[in-house]
Amino acid sequence: MTKKRTALNEEPSELKVMLEPVENLRLDPSNPRLLTVPENPTQEELVQALWKEFAVDEVALSIAANGYFQEEPLLVVPEDKAHPEGPFLVVEGNRRFAAVLLLRSKELRDKVRATNLPDINDHQRAQLDKLPVSKYSEKSELWQHLGFRHINGPQPWDSFSKAKFVADVHDSSGVSLDRIADSIGDRHSTVKRLYRGYNLIMQAESQTKFKRADRIANKFFFSHLYTAADQPEFQKFIGIDPEKSLKSNPVPKDKLNELEELMIWLYGSQSQKKQPLIQTQNPDLNTLREVLSDPKGVDALRAGRGLKRSHEISLGDERRFRDALIRAKDELQTANGILVTGYSGQEDIKALFQDILKIVDAMDQQIQSKQTKRNRSGHRG
Repeated sequence: MTKKRTALNEEPSELKVMLEPVENLRLDPSNPRLLTVPENPTQEELVQALWKEFAVDEVALSIAANGYFQEEPLLVVPEDKAHPEGPFLVVEGNRRFAAVLLLRSKELRDKVRATNLPDINDHQRAQLDKLPVSKYSEKSELWQHLGFRHINGPQPWDSFSKAKFVADVHDSSGVSLDRIADSIGDRHSTVKRLYRGYNLIMQAESQTKFKRADRIANKFFFSHLYTAADQPEFQKFIGIDPEKSLKSNPVPKDKLNELEELMIWLYGSQSQKKQPLIQTQNPDLNTLREVLSDPKGVDALRAGRGLKRSHEISLGDERRFRDALIRAKDELQTANGILVTGYSGQEDIKALFQDILKIVDAMDQQIQSKQTKRNRSGHRG
């Protein structure tokens, strides 16, 4: 069975699909989407991770009801280049393959606690003895397809999986970041931002006490980091340069403490009982950016003052006074616009308004006094 296939930047070719025994296929331990697998995982541990993280049950239930769609071949490469006959690693389609493995084995279902999957009969199981695959000699032949499909394409991965994929293609296959970006149609420097963020995470976990597993939130919000690392204030804080940081271990040794601080401010720490400062990327990340631009704000964060209070300190009293007046003016203009319908002689509203007038009068006197002193000082000068 063949299909027409057009790879990016390549001439059309024939995509050869053949049936391969399930026993000759392996889940890929370097799958970019897997975040919780141990080092050198077993196939069972890979199934467990896929079941836990990627809703394999939805795929398995579909296959149990409809069979495996032959139009969706697994993309595979030899596990060992010296043995092109296999076994083969499943580079694309690990979730589908895990679903098949679970349907074929009640023992495996019990081990991973896949209790909601049905038993299939002997005929259905026989139909899953062999699966359609398209074979490639090595992963480097597939990076353009995977990048287009899962970074900017119809089935996007989460941001950390994208970053891990970009790093693997760039570091292992020697493909430039610019070429990766061009191949997947990236016009917004997404590839470079992902790669920079990935290297920061790897350096933080290898050279500081920060660990992703120690974060507060269940979900790992990788976008907080790669978005921050693209902004000058954050770059200055951890001592990196926009272009020179596109490498492994970009943060200089004398800034590793700041890198660890930033990670904990972004993600928190269970062991240190510290909540993350960033609850939502907008507006918290921008607020943190402004805090880091002022040494007094950084000192306040380190003293545990919290993001809001540290931001106020970083702004300074003059900026805070100006902002407060602008807000007060806006609110008074709103009140004036609805005065006719909103006020009908209520005594409490009248008293509130009189209090406002007293505050305004007292502020006016202070302003006039300071202005007089300033004018006299200027006149003497």
